[in-house]
Amino acid sequence: MTTIAPCLWFDGKAEEAARFYVSLLPHSHIDSVVPYFFEAPGGKPGDVMMVEFTLAGERYMALNGGAAFQFTPAVSLCVSCGDQAEIDRLWDALCDGGSPGRCGWLTDRYGVSWQITATAATELLKGRDAEKIRRTFAALMTMDKLDLETLRRAYDGVSAA
Repeated sequence: MTTIAPCLWFDGKAEEAARFYVSLLPHSHIDSVVPYFFEAPGGKPGDVMMVEFTLAGERYMALNGGAAFQFTPAVSLCVSCGDQAEIDRLWDALCDGGSPGRCGWLTDRYGVSWQITATAATELLKGRDAEKIRRTFAALMTMDKLDLETLRRAYDGVSAA
């Protein structure tokens, strides 16, 4: 059977990053850690070459490939949270040592870009009422970490208190 999984390229931090990520989300675990058996740009014999891991039920691979490539916000991992508490928890953990961005985006301490959003926020933007969507989007554009209550009020046309 053909499968597909993202491969994240690190410079010596693949196992550390994978262990951090699986600690944050349910249904996550390390599947295998594979060492280098030869000298390569990403490591020497005995160093970690690759980590296969499952993150929220989805397969990933982390590769210690060396310093040749860096992450970019053009590709991000999008987490759809169930509530504000989950947004807050993940945002705080992933921003620790990283940097917040706009509209739910952040870059973690390993340089990986994430979008911390919520199913409820996405649903507000899927409606057919252009004015409600405009208000919600305008509120979203002022945020770093998403605030679901503020987005709901903007959608409903209720001023902030």
